[in-house]
Amino acid sequence: METWHVYMIRCADGSLYTGMSTDPKRRFAEHERGGPRAARYLKGRQPLELVFTCPAGERAEAMKLERKIKSLPRLKKLELINKAGMLPAGGGR
Repeated sequence: METWHVYMIRCADGSLYTGMSTDPKRRFAEHERGGPRAARYLKGRQPLELVFTCPAGERAEAMKLERKIKSLPRLKKLELINKAGMLPAGGGR
């Protein structure tokens, strides 16, 4: 059984994108390349920065966590990133 992860990417415009994958580093590389497997939202928003990853268990659990994170206000997402230690304090808009 593969472990799924939820991840967040910060775009050049300061926006945050949330997704899920069994391999967030590989998925991030796909987004960076901007090819056909990249999320449409991220195209043209480079450079990108992977700012958060979190193991989420099985796919269904990852989907629930992704949905929960996507529903958070921006400040709560930034707090989550800061708690994970992946973004310096004050590093978001």
